[in-house]
Amino acid sequence: MSTNLDRRLTPARPDLAARHLDGKVEALAFVDPIPMRVVTPSVPLRREPRPDAPLDTEALAGEAVRVYEQHEGWAWGQLVGDSYVGYLPEDCLAGDAPAPSHRVCALRTFVYPGPSIKLPPLEALSLNAGVAVTGESGDFFTTPHGGYIFKQHLCPRAQHEPDFVAVAERFLNVPYFWGGKTSLGLDCSALVQLSLAAAGVAAPRDSDMQERGLGEAVAFDDGLAGLRRGDLVFWKGHVGIMTDADTLLHATAYTMSVIREPLRPARDRILARNGGPITAIRRLSPQ
Repeated sequence: MSTNLDRRLTPARPDLAARHLDGKVEALAFVDPIPMRVVTPSVPLRREPRPDAPLDTEALAGEAVRVYEQHEGWAWGQLVGDSYVGYLPEDCLAGDAPAPSHRVCALRTFVYPGPSIKLPPLEALSLNAGVAVTGESGDFFTTPHGGYIFKQHLCPRAQHEPDFVAVAERFLNVPYFWGGKTSLGLDCSALVQLSLAAAGVAAPRDSDMQERGLGEAVAFDDGLAGLRRGDLVFWKGHVGIMTDADTLLHATAYTMSVIREPLRPARDRILARNGGPITAIRRLSPQ
C-alpha cells in the first residue's frame, strides 16, 4: 500500500481492497461494496476481526456502512459518514434497513415496545443515532420494527442544533472511553465529532485529523489570550472545546470523564504529565 494512504481511512489489505483503489494500492482482489446499515444502538469498529481487538471507534444506529467482506461473523468495511475502516460484528448490520428520517436529539432515549413509558424498554439510543420514523401514536413516534420513541427526543435529520458547544456540554460527567462514541462513554475526539454533527458540521473521527481538517488556525502565545467559545484546542493525541475565553471542556483520561476546567492549569498539567504542549488552536467559521 502507498505510504501516503492512511490505513484508518483506506479500505485496502494485501489480499483485498475496494475496487476504486485499483491502480492505487496492491491487493490480490478488488471488490465493490455492499451497502448496509447499523441496526443495533451502536456497534464497535475494531482493528482486527476478534472481540478483544483494539476499539478504534463506534458506529451508531442508522449509520451507513460499505461492506467489502463478510467472514466468520465479521464484516470488514468503511463507515460512510467519516470514512473509518475496520471490522464490525456482522449481526449488527443489515442490507435492507431503511434510511433514517430522524436522529436522536436527546443525550439518550429509550425505545419502548408500545406507546407507554411504563413498558420495559427494548433498547436505548444515544445522541445522533438515526431512526426511520414510520408513524406516530400519541406522544410517540413508531419505527419499522414496532418500536416507540418519545417524540421530543427525535428531530428530523435536516434539523441542526444552533450551538455545538451547548451540545458538548450535555456530555458533562459522561465517562471517558477510548474509542467510544455514545453517551455511555466517549473519548476526546468523539465529543468534538458528535457535537459538531448535531450542529450539521461533518468532522473527522480522530484528533489529528480534526487538527488538520477543521476551521482556521488561531495564533496564540503562552498567555492564551483572545480565545472564544467554540475554539478547538489541540495537543498531540488530544482535543478540547473552549466554552468561553478561559474554560476548556474535554473528555479526559485524567478524570476518566468529561470535565470543564480552566484552560491554563489544564495546559500546565498536561505538559507536566508528558502530554506535550498545545499544538494548535482552530476556530470554526460561524454557521
